[in-house]
Amino acid sequence: MIEEGRALFLQIAESVEDSIVDGSLPEEGRAPSTNELAGFYRINPATAAKGIAMLVDKGVIYKRRGIGMFVAAGARERLLAERRAAFADRYVEPLLAEARTLGLAAEDLTDLIRDRANAFAAATEGDAR
Repeated sequence: MIEEGRALFLQIAESVEDSIVDGSLPEEGRAPSTNELAGFYRINPATAAKGIAMLVDKGVIYKRRGIGMFVAAGARERLLAERRAAFADRYVEPLLAEARTLGLAAEDLTDLIRDRANAFAAATEGDAR
């Protein structure tokens, strides 16, 4: 799970975010503590605390004094909106720019994506069996 060359606290924050997005950490559910994360990943608790602090600053998790950390209401939707915006910036805008360069109309691009999505679904359906 730990990737060389990327700040550990960012990886910890992203891991918790992934769990919120996929539903394994539900809203208002208990989130892992700094010490639990440090023990699980075998890292310094201060590093885990920095990742948790990022999530607190974003309003994704909050602390109940004496009880622990919890996922904030609306956290999943907030993270999904953030990821959708990042997806658009990282993938959709360059796709649109290249489509314009190639002279593809919006309908052509839609057809191309639909065809590729159908082919991908058919290929992965065979993998699931």
